[in-house]
Amino acid sequence: MKSRLYFWFKTYLGFSGKESRGLVLLIPLMVILGLIPNVIRYVKHQQSELIYRQYLHQLDSLEKAGFTLVASPLPTFNPQDTARKAALPKVAERINRIDFAEADSVTLQIVPGIGPSTAGRIIKYRENLGGFVSPAQLEEIYGLKPETIEAIWEYFDFSPVITKKIPINRVELEELAKHPYVSYQEAKVILAYRKQHGDFSKASDLLKVKIFKKDWVDKIAPYLDFN
Repeated sequence: MKSRLYFWFKTYLGFSGKESRGLVLLIPLMVILGLIPNVIRYVKHQQSELIYRQYLHQLDSLEKAGFTLVASPLPTFNPQDTARKAALPKVAERINRIDFAEADSVTLQIVPGIGPSTAGRIIKYRENLGGFVSPAQLEEIYGLKPETIEAIWEYFDFSPVITKKIPINRVELEELAKHPYVSYQEAKVILAYRKQHGDFSKASDLLKVKIFKKDWVDKIAPYLDFN
């Protein structure tokens, strides 16, 4: 029988004699490994059955002795284990809401998604701008995700607050170019026009510089001081 099996392996599968002998030894081992999980499940089932029968026997004995079972000694499912607990008030409901203009790099960290680094960038950008006039300006801050911006307004109120303005008729080139909305090239043009045509009296005077767009002028207008 064994020789016929080796002959079949060699003829149809191309196995050498050594490979055929190895396969013959491997097949029973694979069968045994495949049966082990079933054997383990069977043994565990038998043990569980034995424990349960012993429990019923003890229960019958106790009842005959006059005892009454009020709780199972076996592990049982308790609905309270998975019941939803009463939700605590949201953090936003437990804190005092302040205006976003009053927030600092510490209080901003109450917002999920804002750590020390992000809070620092927000405060720095607000200071460089001179204050926020619109919630949408937060979208200009690098690394601040839309969902984090939305979460900010669950903790803070918003009102337009300008803390610093640019004295457009006295400012020097380097200082003007520091503003986030004004590039160095744009600052050069503004100062050159001022030198040639005199002081600006209102924001719309900047539109006399033909290369400036109204959208950009409207954007920087809240930060300009014409006195």
